[in-house]
Amino acid sequence: MASAPANNLPIFYNDLLPLSSVDHIDFHSRTVDAAPFLVSQHAVPLTIDEFVSAQRFVPIIFSSGADSVPLALMGLNEGVNVFVDDEGKLRGPAYVPAYVRRYPWMLAKLRPDSEELSLCFDPTSSAIGAFEEGTALFQDGKPSELTQGVLKFCEDFEQAAARTSQFVRELQEMDLLMDGEVSIQTPVNEQPFVYRGFRMINEEKLRDMRGDQLRKINQNGMLPLIYAHLFSLQLMREIFETQVSQGKGPIALPAAPQPAEA
Repeated sequence: MASAPANNLPIFYNDLLPLSSVDHIDFHSRTVDAAPFLVSQHAVPLTIDEFVSAQRFVPIIFSSGADSVPLALMGLNEGVNVFVDDEGKLRGPAYVPAYVRRYPWMLAKLRPDSEELSLCFDPTSSAIGAFEEGTALFQDGKPSELTQGVLKFCEDFEQAAARTSQFVRELQEMDLLMDGEVSIQTPVNEQPFVYRGFRMINEEKLRDMRGDQLRKINQNGMLPLIYAHLFSLQLMREIFETQVSQGKGPIALPAAPQPAEA
């Protein structure tokens, strides 16, 4: 169902350029009302800071593989996002992950031998460029208030991402993550639709945890996050039904032929 991004560039990003007061002195940022890059993206990285808000709208799962990351599931099938239309505009109330709201900006290392992060942007985005409308990225040769706000948002995101990585590491150390499977039965199909390829919290192991371990994850704030994830899984069927109503549901396989009677 979902796997961690494995490309050189993170999902959505086609290229990255460091913001420069020389090269981009006349650049502006303009508001866009659609995110075409979201149309075919069914799973988006999520930080633990967003779990409580996100769990009201989307199932929260963990990607498969060793470097597991939390994901907001915006569709159950590859290439399907039920929250946006074909132009990338929101269909209605939804939670938009910070990962999406950050685009086309991000902090990145310019040199592999340095830990310093620089504010970069995707030059293929229609939101940033040398056009007259919008808000200037620089004023009097210095970062404008908008650019300073973008930098703060990206810094906060990196800090949240670090907290999220630590959260997942602790889950793995306690062996609380397991391979997930969701089976959805519909009245019009004999066989259920089964979704795999993701990870989830093992509720049985959670219930069997020692008292000292349970006290630890309660005191360090992990327990509410775990339950936000578990509660959110109830939305799987709603996402499935929305896919079907939008004509994007999975194709049912024909029932196996029954043997002829003698």
